[in-house]
Amino acid sequence: MKRVTASAPGRVNLIGEHIDYNDGWVLPFAIGERTRVTITLRSDSKFRFTSAQKKSAIEIDLSNLVPSKRRSDWSDYIAGIIWALEVNHRVDIHIDGQVPLGAGLSSSAALECAVALGLDHLFSLGKSKVDLARLAQRAENEYVGMPCGIMDQSISLMAESGHALLIDCVTLETRQIPLDLRSEGLELLIIDTNAHHALVDGGYRERRERCQSALRQLGMRSMRDLDEAQLELFGNSLDEISYRRVRHAVTEIARVHQSVALLEKKDFPGIGKILSASHHSLKVDYEVSCPELDLAVEVAESSGALGARMVGGGFGGSAIALTPQEKIHEIKEEISQAYREAKFAPPRFFTAQPSDGARIESSE
Repeated sequence: MKRVTASAPGRVNLIGEHIDYNDGWVLPFAIGERTRVTITLRSDSKFRFTSAQKKSAIEIDLSNLVPSKRRSDWSDYIAGIIWALEVNHRVDIHIDGQVPLGAGLSSSAALECAVALGLDHLFSLGKSKVDLARLAQRAENEYVGMPCGIMDQSISLMAESGHALLIDCVTLETRQIPLDLRSEGLELLIIDTNAHHALVDGGYRERRERCQSALRQLGMRSMRDLDEAQLELFGNSLDEISYRRVRHAVTEIARVHQSVALLEKKDFPGIGKILSASHHSLKVDYEVSCPELDLAVEVAESSGALGARMVGGGFGGSAIALTPQEKIHEIKEEISQAYREAKFAPPRFFTAQPSDGARIESSE
């Protein structure tokens, strides 16, 4: 029997939100929570998917592994990878997903990348990690129907422990940026608001399409070709909403480069200010925040965090707060109290340190 077990992590994006599909640079890192998949070769005509977190199995014929016949459930992420990799051998795939669902930590990319790496290993496909990232993005775009960029798949596959990864989302060139928060007496606190998002909808797609439309109006090929001065000069040709969407993208790309320079100097108060500026831009210009995220950020900052912002696609999910270690307990308590008073669902908290990317756990 041929069998392989592979795993891939979720991620936190330190800075560069809604920038991967806008042709910019992003600075994510992998978290410790991972999704593991065990893939076993079958001898019959079915693909079979099971999950430690789901009660029932899903069986699919090869003829039904096409985007037009997607099921619109969790199995689409697996089926999409099989489709993108053009795998014809029938397999069992069992999943154990430990990346929190709906929290903006890219549980979907963790699943896609674990499956992609496992299938590549099992069938000796010879794909590079860049190849697998692009194929996983294609699966999510064309099979699942989610118009995501390539950041989540890239960091899930290419991360290194102790580093954030600067990714050029056009060329996929990368640079490992050392990130050791604990040696500086800091933690990155993740606040899962429990306002769980669902991005396969019009909100995410509308923003991407509006940015593309705005570039056409400006006669520009990419957001990376714009800076704030040019936007001020030419932006009066855009409607007010399009102008703000573009302003977020342009200023967020600048914040990524500023953050790399600050990390190299270990200027963490400066990083905190950039995180807070990013949240303001996502809230006001890109309009992808929500009351739960805004409250978490506001309370974290007022309780001693160096800076905080929402992460992920938005409309729910998680926020991050760059926090002195001695302030962690106080910030958690203050946010929990504020959520009780606002009658929000109780938040969940955990901390994140930069971890390794996807790997083969075993093979037989």
